[in-house]
Amino acid sequence: MKLIRDLLVLGSGILSALYLLNMGFGLVEIIPDNVPIFGNLDEATAMALLINCLAYFGVNVGHLLRRKTDPEKTAPKTHERQDEVDPEIRASSEVMRL
Repeated sequence: MKLIRDLLVLGSGILSALYLLNMGFGLVEIIPDNVPIFGNLDEATAMALLINCLAYFGVNVGHLLRRKTDPEKTAPKTHERQDEVDPEIRASSEVMRL
C-alpha cells in the first residue's frame, strides 16, 4: 500500500514539475494566464503540489522561503507516542468511568 502511495506522490510531483516547466510552450494551460486574478491559480496549485510532494520524500524547501533576518526555527514536533499518560487526564477519565 505504501508503494502505491509513493508512486502516486512521485507521479503527481513529476506532473506538477513538468507543468511548471511549461513543456506545452503555453499551448496547454488549465487556466489561461491572461485571465485577471485567476490566471496564475493553476501555477500556484502546481507549485503547492510540488512542494508537498518534495516534503513527502523528506526534501525541505521551507528554509528557502524564510527571511534572512528570521532566527532559525526548530523543526515542528512530531506526534510521538507517549507511554505514560498525564496523571490528571488519567484521574479525570477514571472519574468519568464511575
